[in-house]
Amino acid sequence: MKQEQDIATINEQLNVVKYETEDIKNLIYTIRGKQVMLDSDVAMLYHYQTKRINETVRRNIERFPENFCFQLTENETENLRSQFATSSLEQKNNWSQIATSSKNENRKHRGKTYLPYVFTEQGIAMLSGLLKNDIAIQVSINIMNAFVEMRKFIATNGQVFQRLTNVEYKLLEHDKKFDQVFNELQKDKEKEFKQKVFFDGQIYDAYSLIIDIIKTAKNKILIIDNYVDDSILKILQKKNKDVEVVILTSQNSDLTKLDVQKFNKQYPTLKIARTNKFHDRFIVIDNKELYHIGASLKDLGKKCFAISKIEDIEYVEKISNIS
Repeated sequence: MKQEQDIATINEQLNVVKYETEDIKNLIYTIRGKQVMLDSDVAMLYHYQTKRINETVRRNIERFPENFCFQLTENETENLRSQFATSSLEQKNNWSQIATSSKNENRKHRGKTYLPYVFTEQGIAMLSGLLKNDIAIQVSINIMNAFVEMRKFIATNGQVFQRLTNVEYKLLEHDKKFDQVFNELQKDKEKEFKQKVFFDGQIYDAYSLIIDIIKTAKNKILIIDNYVDDSILKILQKKNKDVEVVILTSQNSDLTKLDVQKFNKQYPTLKIARTNKFHDRFIVIDNKELYHIGASLKDLGKKCFAISKIEDIEYVEKISNIS
């Protein structure tokens, strides 16, 4: 009876091995020009703990030169970490209890501070002669076959991989050139904008330009407009985070304290000050750039008006001091 149970147990383990080897090729990586397997994946296949595998190597270190087994660097480990999520073996949901528990145990050794070891084909062959359990021989055969198939696959598809690599390089070069062109266009756009005239009905274009100006602020926005209402708040939602906004307006402004309080809960910080010193509308960005607005911000695009950038820094300072 016991002999039959032992045979059944061995058969069950062999079935697990057969299932695992279907995806062994997905556990083979190319690092430093060599095809290798992670210590944790080797341990999973042999049904050992990762630390036991590495202890076996340390006890027999003379049998494992660098072309048999070596430790990954931090960069190599980080690069591999991004591949774990897409490994088909990692995505299996119907592992047997034995394989699942082994895999979960090995995950403990994949923390950020742990730099794993990897085994080449020769290293695994050497390791298999040192490990002793019921499935070690079959696992070793399957792993060796997987390495052979991977070599054939790479040799057969080498030209395809090279072409794909060349395509990737070309795409990267195109991306760099596109970024350069885009950056130059942005610079030209900033350089060229000095004034813009908007005609009746160009509401969106006018608001779009004001928002572009608002987005350039890094520290502070000063808006001078005697007739602002809550529509200005929709524009100011587009400002950069932590940029302070000060609005100078008249006593007749429709912007209430409640409007300001609600806005500040989500987009701080907005301050309102009352003044009767200004007739025209202005926007000052970071106390460096001054824009003259020919219409109240609440009426943009309703009638023909212009937006002009005033280049003279003296006027920027005078406007800021008056405010």
